[in-house]
Amino acid sequence: MTASASATTCLVHQAASLLLHHPDTDWSARLELVERELEHLPGPPDRSVHLLRTFCRAVRGTPVLDLSARYVTTFDRSRRRTLHLTYYTDGDTRRRGASLLRWRQLYATHGWQPPADELPDFLPLALEFAARCPEPGRRALRDHRAALELLRLALHDHHSPYADVVEAVCHSLPGASPADRAAALRLVRTGPPAESVGLLPPPSFPPGARPAPDVPLLRENPR
Repeated sequence: MTASASATTCLVHQAASLLLHHPDTDWSARLELVERELEHLPGPPDRSVHLLRTFCRAVRGTPVLDLSARYVTTFDRSRRRTLHLTYYTDGDTRRRGASLLRWRQLYATHGWQPPADELPDFLPLALEFAARCPEPGRRALRDHRAALELLRLALHDHHSPYADVVEAVCHSLPGASPADRAAALRLVRTGPPAESVGLLPPPSFPPGARPAPDVPLLRENPR
């Protein structure tokens, strides 16, 4: 991967992280920031960038309260569309504890402090980690490729605009996406179990607790 492509992938992961967090009072500023940075990328946009721009256009002008209600219905009220990656491979089983612990250890190894009130396999947090610590972060996303693909397919079935964001993430990873749910489920069984990352309360890093990025990344207003 060239330096330019790597920087674009970091930006795609950071943008997707911001877009997949719950839309709250800073949503308009967050959306404008993502749109501005995506527009300023040099060269023709790749498919991931195009998909993120499509999502931004689809939700632009939607009242925050309406988008918030849609977000809750989409992600919080359906196990098939959860943003917690290890649920897709471990479900509500004992294995999730070990998987979450591996996520937490991964973050700790690279200087990240998970928050007490979030699970560490929360996709927006995993994406921010991948943007700021690309090598281990992208490896973790690849290890959870099956979960990402199942989420992508479920969002398409739900006719959710968020499908474009998750598809952008899938497209940023090496290899082709499974064609359907059956193929994605086979990936769950045959995917890379050696470094399967688990679930733990995900990191909501307070301002100042995150490491300085190695490449220019999108910046949210402090929460």
